[in-house]
Amino acid sequence: MAVKNELRADKFLWAVRIFKTRSIAAEACKKGRVQIGSMNIKASREIKAGDVIQVTKVPVNYSYNVISIPKNRVSAKLVSDYIIDKTPEEELLKLSSSDSFYIKRDKGTGRPTKKERRIIDNLRND
Repeated sequence: MAVKNELRADKFLWAVRIFKTRSIAAEACKKGRVQIGSMNIKASREIKAGDVIQVTKVPVNYSYNVISIPKNRVSAKLVSDYIIDKTPEEELLKLSSSDSFYIKRDKGTGRPTKKERRIIDNLRND
């Protein structure tokens, strides 16, 4: 049996644990969040060693170099045998920055009133 040197994009993204499920990977491809070069790819596109894949998971744009193609889903420890994460440091800093704004509300307080909503919107815009 010949070793496969290509794999569908959705299967590959799932197999190397970039996405939790294959259907989420296929949906990301459909929405244009997965690219090779500067072109959006479909879930059925074949991924091969040497490809550079860009994956957008808001707010970060990840970049991966494909080293080899796995036969099936690999454990988290073995992912580094198949891809190299080339995501720039400034992209990863977006995860910890204060740009992501979250207001904590106590359980049972319900939806914000119109006045509270205006205050929240003003805080987000500043």
